[in-house]
Amino acid sequence: MSLIQDVAGGGVPDPVPGPPPLSRKEKGSRGLSPGAYFALRKTGAALGTLLFVLVVNFFLFRMLPGDPIGMYTRGRNVPAEQLAALRAELDRPILGQFLSYLRNPFSSTIDSAQFNRPVWELVTERIWPTLLLVGTAIVLASIIGVWIGIKAGWRRGKRFDKVSTGVTLTLYSMPEFWLGMILLIVFGVGAFGFPGIFPIGGISTPGVDTSSPAGWLDVAWHMVLPVTTLTLVYLAEYALVMRSSLVDEMDEDYLTTARAKGLMDRYVRRRHAVPNAMLPTITLIFLNLGFTVSGAITVETVFSWPGLGLLSYEALRGPDVALLQAIFLLFSIGVVLANLVADLLYAVIDPRVRS
Repeated sequence: MSLIQDVAGGGVPDPVPGPPPLSRKEKGSRGLSPGAYFALRKTGAALGTLLFVLVVNFFLFRMLPGDPIGMYTRGRNVPAEQLAALRAELDRPILGQFLSYLRNPFSSTIDSAQFNRPVWELVTERIWPTLLLVGTAIVLASIIGVWIGIKAGWRRGKRFDKVSTGVTLTLYSMPEFWLGMILLIVFGVGAFGFPGIFPIGGISTPGVDTSSPAGWLDVAWHMVLPVTTLTLVYLAEYALVMRSSLVDEMDEDYLTTARAKGLMDRYVRRRHAVPNAMLPTITLIFLNLGFTVSGAITVETVFSWPGLGLLSYEALRGPDVALLQAIFLLFSIGVVLANLVADLLYAVIDPRVRS
């Protein structure tokens, strides 16, 4: 029936169907590219997590039982004016303290009870040794572990796969402190016929200028054992995850199609299989980048490496509440930022995750 006949007959014409309603994601991403919208969502989620970390970090240490003044001073002799300023700060309304903390969580007027120095001054001094140690270990572990995982997974069942899987499983099962102590005894002190040629602790030899080329070599020599410990533990994890991911990709249809087209085996592996299998490994590497900073506590303690790990151990032994609060905040920020970088890099490698 035509529109004229509908009107003449007193009927109402059928409504013309319109476009389907937009989903929440389509409404939010209007005007933005998928990549930009994905990055904006992940950055907003990271900022929300950081806000939650700040809330927990502030209230957790203030909920501890006991006198807060005593927890922060730990019985040390504190000047009367400094003690009065601390008491005036802690006697303020909790909401006012929290808002001041949110404005600048890195400006603490409270000194470390153990070192009698500002906590963030101590933390800043210890960041660079930890970044040097952890960064070097993560780079080496990522390169070696991914290479072992690719070779073992692509040739599964072969001799290299069996040997490498057994070795990596053994290394992965070892606690970091235990492996570090074994390396320290064998190659630092000297045992089982091996001479003790490596330093057993510290970041440099006393009296050596670390700003000179000779000082750089001395620091590198002191790094050998702690870096080797972290590298062996984490390369085992990366190799196992990479091998498992690549084995899962081996039977996918797109690889069968690529082989049927006559592509060379190494081209199929490099251009098709490895990029897809790398996604879980990349996530693990960046997540470990955040957790390794805090996980270096045992390694730095074993080798007396003056970083954040050793500082955490000393703060826990106190306990030094103000110093622990600062270290907890820094470790949490590191984990959140590493997770954000992993998510953004994930989208670059595999654009499908942007949708």
